[in-house]
Amino acid sequence: MQKFRAEDGAELAYRDQGEGLPLLALAGLTRDGRDFDYLARHLRGVRLIRLDSRGRGGSDWTGADSYTVPQEARDALALLDHLGVGRAAIIGSSRGGLIAMVLAALAHPRLAGVCLNDVGPVLERAGLERIGSYVGVAPSVPTLAEIADRMGAQMPGFAHVSPMRWQEETVRHYVQHDGRVGLSYDPALRQAFDAAMAQPAGDAGPLFEACTGLPLALIRGANSDVLSAATAAEMRARRPDMIFADVPDRGHIPFLDEPAALSAIRDWLDRIDPGAGVDLAALGADPAP
Repeated sequence: MQKFRAEDGAELAYRDQGEGLPLLALAGLTRDGRDFDYLARHLRGVRLIRLDSRGRGGSDWTGADSYTVPQEARDALALLDHLGVGRAAIIGSSRGGLIAMVLAALAHPRLAGVCLNDVGPVLERAGLERIGSYVGVAPSVPTLAEIADRMGAQMPGFAHVSPMRWQEETVRHYVQHDGRVGLSYDPALRQAFDAAMAQPAGDAGPLFEACTGLPLALIRGANSDVLSAATAAEMRARRPDMIFADVPDRGHIPFLDEPAALSAIRDWLDRIDPGAGVDLAALGADPAP
């Protein structure tokens, strides 16, 4: 893990691995760059750049007022500037996808393509409220093992997920302290989330339209309570050329190493750079997610 300084002096963590097409990976609200570990195992011909947004992972905690999509979009551009990357493809999960669309609007020439993971211009209120019920709330159980045992039952829309995967997920989202389990992000994200939810719902349609001219892909969990099937259908109608995968047995968000997700990412990367992609042949060697 490496670090750089953002415009306000905050130290932000990132991972920069591989060679080839620059691919900037932006994680969800309470997540960090480790969310893309599963995808990274399959990539080839790609320089995978993973940012821990401020307040998450290895990055500085800078306070609720700074945890906004516009600020995090500026941080993403600052990272590309720091690395001397003039143009990159972006894959964004949930909130990371919102940041990707903002970047398409603000810095379109810097983007080579956009892949959205279970996010679009309309997000379902019920799904957001479910997320809000746990943001910033430390678990009451004392061990990570207990978290892993319960995670499958607490993740709506997910089925046929191995216990090993839930163990992997647990250590990406929680930390073990002496006799208790803590969060891997600043609890002040709760204040930022509540402030955003209190605002009237804005029209994010123009942000989606900002992706015009860019190779575009959408991956949706077939059981998602955040991105509805109707919204995904409307996105497809507005962008008939958009690559689309509806990943079975997944809610919000797919892990991105499911066969359907990898196939879509492969096709999307091939539109950007035929030399980049994912190794689908390796699927048979991996344990079931």
